[in-house]
Amino acid sequence: MSYKQNRNAEDIRREITIAIRELKDPRIKDKMLTVVRVEVSSDASFAKVYISDLKGIEGAKEAVKALTAAKGRLRREVGTALHLRKAPELQFLADDSVEQGVALFKKLEDANRGRMHEDD
Repeated sequence: MSYKQNRNAEDIRREITIAIRELKDPRIKDKMLTVVRVEVSSDASFAKVYISDLKGIEGAKEAVKALTAAKGRLRREVGTALHLRKAPELQFLADDSVEQGVALFKKLEDANRGRMHEDD
């Protein structure tokens, strides 16, 4: 990815994160959602948005359904906030990397506790 694509992806990620907080859809209102990453096409006409939920992949899949239903509004808000002539078409995908990261952290913590007890 080029520098400009990375910059656009980060800007879009930031704006979508803000817009998600303002949505009133009950499927996402009380969830701990994270926009993990955004991949923008070379011509900036498409953007894949990876969404994760701290409670697991099922929550992320439900949030993706809600975000897909609101994608027109989100696209407009991103375009307006970033002053884009043509806002990219958004595709939302469920991602479980945050859940995997939490599980890995717990494993490392458990291993570290085990090592500390051996030293005692």
